[in-house]
Amino acid sequence: MGAVYLANRKSVIGLDRIIAFASGCFGIGIIIFALSKVIWFSMLMILIIGFSMMVQMAACNTVLQMIVEEDKRGRIISFYTMAFMGTMPFGSLLAGGLANKIGAPNTLLIGGICCVLASVVFASKLTLLKRRMRPIYVEKGIIPEVAKGIESASGLKGLSEP
Repeated sequence: MGAVYLANRKSVIGLDRIIAFASGCFGIGIIIFALSKVIWFSMLMILIIGFSMMVQMAACNTVLQMIVEEDKRGRIISFYTMAFMGTMPFGSLLAGGLANKIGAPNTLLIGGICCVLASVVFASKLTLLKRRMRPIYVEKGIIPEVAKGIESASGLKGLSEP
């Protein structure tokens, strides 16, 4: 469902906010799942967690592919994949060891809290991220330059010439 949601979007504009929101929803879903004692409610949380995870990962992948130069895209995506898939066994080992000491629900609770905190930090950096992405989006024609748009819409360019 998360992939279908992203596939139906018309533009990449706004994906940065979606990444922050989906990460926060993922973390909150994990926290609620860790505290839940009702099976049907836990299953609902798993649905929300899966949706959020797919949206966040696909949106990150899309943004990366949009902002990276074509000749470097393969390298960046392989690094991105390695960062997620390559570190997963270490995270699983850490989570398993922690769950053995403090229990699975407490481990999930800590992981969810870390995820929410990371999404808050990411959301606080959105202004900087947008400032750095805007020239790339303008260059690729995703966002038309405002000055050129105003100039051509008002006909000022033609008026300044003799």
